[in-house]
Amino acid sequence: MKKIAIIISVISILFGSYSCSDMLETDSTRQVFNPQLNEKTDSVYYALGVLQAMQQLADQYAFQGEMRGDLVQTTEYTDNNLRQLANFTATTANKYDSAYVYYRVINNCNYYIAHRDTSLRTGDTYVAMKEYVAIKAIRAWTYMQLARVYGTVPFYTEPLTEISQIDNGKFDQLDMKGICDRLAPDLEQYTGYSVPDYGGKPNEIFGLNIETSRLFIPVDIVLGDLYLESQQYDQAARHYITYLTEVAPSGGNTSGYMQPYTTRQHGNTSFIVMSELPSDWNMESYSQAALPWNSMFSRVPSNDVISFIPMAGNSRDGATTLIPLAYGYDFYSDSEGYIEDIQIKASEQYRALSDSVEYYYLSKASDENQTVIRSAKLGDQRYNGSMYSRTYSDSTYVWINKNRYANVYLYRVTTVLMHLAEAFNRLGMYDAAFAILKDGINENIVRADGGAIYVKPETKLALQSTYPLLANSSKFESEYALYGIHMHGAGLVRDYYKGYVPGLTDYQPEKVIGKKMKEIAEQYNVSVGTTLADSVNAMEDLLCDEYALEFAFEGSRFYDLCRLARHKNADNPYNANFGGQWLAKKLAYKKPAVALDDEKNWYLPFK
Repeated sequence: MKKIAIIISVISILFGSYSCSDMLETDSTRQVFNPQLNEKTDSVYYALGVLQAMQQLADQYAFQGEMRGDLVQTTEYTDNNLRQLANFTATTANKYDSAYVYYRVINNCNYYIAHRDTSLRTGDTYVAMKEYVAIKAIRAWTYMQLARVYGTVPFYTEPLTEISQIDNGKFDQLDMKGICDRLAPDLEQYTGYSVPDYGGKPNEIFGLNIETSRLFIPVDIVLGDLYLESQQYDQAARHYITYLTEVAPSGGNTSGYMQPYTTRQHGNTSFIVMSELPSDWNMESYSQAALPWNSMFSRVPSNDVISFIPMAGNSRDGATTLIPLAYGYDFYSDSEGYIEDIQIKASEQYRALSDSVEYYYLSKASDENQTVIRSAKLGDQRYNGSMYSRTYSDSTYVWINKNRYANVYLYRVTTVLMHLAEAFNRLGMYDAAFAILKDGINENIVRADGGAIYVKPETKLALQSTYPLLANSSKFESEYALYGIHMHGAGLVRDYYKGYVPGLTDYQPEKVIGKKMKEIAEQYNVSVGTTLADSVNAMEDLLCDEYALEFAFEGSRFYDLCRLARHKNADNPYNANFGGQWLAKKLAYKKPAVALDDEKNWYLPFK
């Protein structure tokens, strides 16, 4: 295999700057049409070319998904294209409304799939199969994004040669369910496949020293998402579990958690952290934290990141991005650093949600014979871990740090766990969904001597048989795999500290879900009872909050809101359009130009 540095140089030529029409011209010297993919070593060129096409859609994916959500707000410096996305006035003239950046990826995938010879072998190994499956997974993921953004879209699987072919009405128009029905049966035969890895950490790829495996999306995650978007919760859960137990590297979720600490000042720079801790605060528990949660958002992300689009460090290495600049960080200047013209800032709604979180901590009242976990209104520390502030000229500036290094995150281990919790909840196992937030993946959930007492016996049985999440427990032996997701920002929410003690913390489903039920009744003026449907809907709102706290500013928020709203409409817990009303209320602060209780207004005009 040729060295990656050489490959990237060739790919930069093949997939450099080009227009939508260039993409489909067979005589273009910058495209990978006409050569046959019938040699054992040549397809790496084309696979990496598909990944460069992914770079072309990265900004649009992230801005479409975040600006229309409830976690950000505009400023006086906001680019008008972003402002239009935020207030739902975007037209086909908007810079970030182009279906063709998605079809560019699809067409390159179609060409690869149509021409790649998968029968080539070295010994008993089919040399192209992992790559072939990965390209099919990328195509399915891209179609899923099209359906999320536009609702119903042209669907084709053959490589096109003219741009007009997409618009001429020749192809079937499919929504998310139709796309799932077309693509999932084919992808099912590849369940359990891992992604390609071109030799560990190459010297240079897109200007970075990263594992090439992180540039692809595992097929079981894509299948899980297609089913989840289509309300096929059983199939979704099974594929997420296949990924976690059969495909994912051992160690589970290795991200730590954020701890409060007193404000630190260095010159004119201060870190946004809690300024006051409870008097009975015991720091001992935080020696286990390992890498803090926010360490994953560095230039080369932590092991929690499964798949991301790394944008080039400069235009010579590939496609650059405007995302850091929109959040107030000039990534590409010689004096790389923060600027005052911040275009996107955290919304008051997000800050209020974060502030409402109880933080759980080890008390000084604990001793070697007794552990005491208490809580205080310190807020969710993921907010603090995501922010950076500086005061000068009598003004305080607050920047969102997640997007500082020009990475667009597609999937993390935490994403898969959250999506699994969402599927479990819709299957009626709201206690299993809560366990993922509270305890994470570990044997304590199903221990015969009690364990997680809030998990029903039938749910424990399902987790060992129907949905064997813990069938391969060696995958999750790492101490840090035990972290429940809420622990990332809310401290010691699990009932485990030097031994499992059921009921150790107040973070218990009857309290937390009960509180959410009361909020739903008050906010939406509905009668909330104690049925399974009531519990599932309330748990789903808790998951919605957790999505916000964990994934804020990563580009997925509006897609998450729409998916949850569709779940609610399909289940019809309180009225036929409860999901639409729920979504509209969350986004009311934006004063949108359209009525968001109507699903047709969730989509952008197709261009």
